[in-house]
Amino acid sequence: MKIATYNVNGVNGRLPVLLRWLAEAQPDVVCLQELKAPQEKFPEEAIKDAGYNAIWHGQKSWNGVAILARGMEIKELQRGLPGDDDDIQSRYIEAMVNDVIIGGLYLPNGNPAPGPKFDYKLSWFERLQKHAARLVKLDLPVILTGDFNVMPTEQDVYKPERWVDDALFRPETREAFQKLVAQGWTDAIRKLYPEETIYTFWDYFRNAYGRNAGLRIDHFLLNPKVSDKLKAAGVDKHVRGWEKTSDHAPVWIELK
Repeated sequence: MKIATYNVNGVNGRLPVLLRWLAEAQPDVVCLQELKAPQEKFPEEAIKDAGYNAIWHGQKSWNGVAILARGMEIKELQRGLPGDDDDIQSRYIEAMVNDVIIGGLYLPNGNPAPGPKFDYKLSWFERLQKHAARLVKLDLPVILTGDFNVMPTEQDVYKPERWVDDALFRPETREAFQKLVAQGWTDAIRKLYPEETIYTFWDYFRNAYGRNAGLRIDHFLLNPKVSDKLKAAGVDKHVRGWEKTSDHAPVWIELK
């Protein structure tokens, strides 16, 4: 079973790129982030024509998350992250696919920091920790994946000294991520590639992709019931080089 996560940075504007990648990579399940489309504007028919069922949580202009499954039923379990009924941002969706619980998330960016956006990022992180604490203990395979907007260590960022005040790399953010992982989650990429330089995002500016000046901010966290089934993982970096592509590349894992 191949599961992928991809921040598409606009599902309609990047639809040709998404469909090209789906045809090439043929993942079984895909979590998408940053749809930037209201609920009624999600390209359901095009996704269906590509062979995928879909559920999605849209929002006009911003955010938005979806789960796609190739020829498999998607049973929605959760729409929106629990813990704040006033939070209307579309950043979390959870479903059961092929007896695996998958939580797809788009964690807030948080910049500028400090400030209200950073406070929202940390409070969202706290809600995620509370929800994840229940999920990690389930007697079922559980995967949390998506754009976490955090570089966990200096290994995960090109020239870390330039990012010390950024919301994605501030100590509070990295501490929140480590607290989450410490619940019993496994960082899939680092389990298989503990020492390698691996990025999942390259800015559009200053030839970041050409210079490989990237960040690793898209992650897979696996609970104990699924971590021992991990057999492969990677980043489809070449997709970042396609025309009119997202600033993220798809990230994927394969399970036994």
